[in-house]
Amino acid sequence: MVASAFLEGFDVQRVRLPDLTVNYAIAGTGAPVLLLHGHPQTHVAWRRVAPRLVNAGYQVIAPDLRGYGDSDKPASDPSHFPYSKRVMAADQINLMKHMGHETFSVVGHDRGGRVAHRLALDFPDAVDRLVVLDIAPTLTMYGQTNQEFATRYFWWFFLIQPDGLPEKMIASDPEYFLRRHIAGQVKIEGSVDEVTIAEYLRSYRDPGTLHAICEDYRASAGIDLEHDREDQTRRVTAPLLAVWGEQSVVGALYDVKATWQEKATDVSGVALPCGHAIPEEAPAELTGHILGFLAD
Repeated sequence: MVASAFLEGFDVQRVRLPDLTVNYAIAGTGAPVLLLHGHPQTHVAWRRVAPRLVNAGYQVIAPDLRGYGDSDKPASDPSHFPYSKRVMAADQINLMKHMGHETFSVVGHDRGGRVAHRLALDFPDAVDRLVVLDIAPTLTMYGQTNQEFATRYFWWFFLIQPDGLPEKMIASDPEYFLRRHIAGQVKIEGSVDEVTIAEYLRSYRDPGTLHAICEDYRASAGIDLEHDREDQTRRVTAPLLAVWGEQSVVGALYDVKATWQEKATDVSGVALPCGHAIPEEAPAELTGHILGFLAD
């Protein structure tokens, strides 16, 4: 156990789960809230949100997803099942059970939001409330792909290429790719400082991380879609709050609330004046909406 250098008041720990070791930050007491980051971030993305939730009386657990940050990068297979959102959701159930929590609320951004969606479908009794940040459902986004979306979200189609192609190309200059990716999605200048970028880059320079990230996206373009099609008639039963950035691609191309009303029975939604990286661009506003939703 060590004190987090990024999340004030948090300790960083590692725990062995059935098939991998997970790195996570934890602090607080009270009702549990699980925070799931996106790509290309780690749990550090919650540095401006997590302490606020703790101060409001919650216990907050913020892990690195499998393949990301300092969590393990398990071997994959031709189906990409080890990086399916179903497996990644099960990781979170195992982590929270280790903490002694059978039920909890979940806030997921970007890839973490997709894990959270699957978690709420596969483990409905475990999720009290669900918050998804700047995403529409995966099946919806792939199903409505057009030239504008494919251009603005090019990595959805680049990272899924086979045979190590994207891994090799990114590895030639990971800092360039990482900085361009962050700069393209963040609309409030200064939201991601150089110290944080250096921390993200530390992980991004690991070939195992690059491969795991590509496997995450390959799973979303394959086996995750199979699982989503199988569950097209199912709905998330936990209350769901969708939050999106007014200046984000998702906010521009989708009626975000309406897409989630097709997938859940109790949906509310709000747009914030920022881009895609909501936890980093609008932490105070986001925390206010999360706290109001959790207390409702």
